[in-house]
Amino acid sequence: MAKDTGILEGWAVVLGASSGFGAACALELARNGLNIFGVHLDLKNTLPNARKVQADIEAAGRKVVFFNQNAADVDKMNRALDKMQEVMAESESTQVRVLLHSLAFGTLKPYIAGNPEDAISPENMDMTLNVMAHCLVYWTQALVRRNMLREGSRVFAMTSAGSHRVFPNYGAVSAAKAALESHCRQLALELGARGISINALMAGLTITPALLKIPGHEMLMEEALKRNPTRRLTTAEDVAGTLVALCHPAAGRINGATIACDGGEDIV
Repeated sequence: MAKDTGILEGWAVVLGASSGFGAACALELARNGLNIFGVHLDLKNTLPNARKVQADIEAAGRKVVFFNQNAADVDKMNRALDKMQEVMAESESTQVRVLLHSLAFGTLKPYIAGNPEDAISPENMDMTLNVMAHCLVYWTQALVRRNMLREGSRVFAMTSAGSHRVFPNYGAVSAAKAALESHCRQLALELGARGISINALMAGLTITPALLKIPGHEMLMEEALKRNPTRRLTTAEDVAGTLVALCHPAAGRINGATIACDGGEDIV
């Protein structure tokens, strides 16, 4: 299949590339000109989906390299980055044009429970915050140190209304989303002079594997449909299109923002 005509050149690093927002954004970025490095964590039963995403990217005429590993493991991160640099050295570009954090792996436990063993533990909290928030900082640091992120690069992180709304059993994830948005603002301050922008994308309620793991997600979907002015749920493809639009050179002044891609759901 011939390459699509894209507006972008270089590479993207997508954390959480095998499903949901990460998969949709990886494919849309590929259709618009970027080669894709994907980091994901899949076991045998979900690995076929990761392979399908890779095949779809290749069908768009782009290079793709996936790493099946824990994105929050710093040692594994650095080994993956070593490999990425080797691959990029053989290509026409050594710049990571886009970094996307779309990791959805955290604890869905209450803070308070009748049985103390059912309540969230310090280990649960630390893991959730590390994967869903803090590792954005560590990947960004590493890419800047290696001069892979530089002028014109864009960094995005997937957040949600959970950063400022409360749901049962969502406390640790909510805290992670709030921290993620804060990290984006701080990184925007520190990277602005380098010509690197960073923004959080707040999707509306979207049917993804992560949503389906939330207890009571059916009720969340019903409420979102009632509130959303568009009378439909957001799709991963909606978010992917928004992300690519924000990669356009004319959007370079958007920095440090939390941008809603939800059809107005959060304002109702």
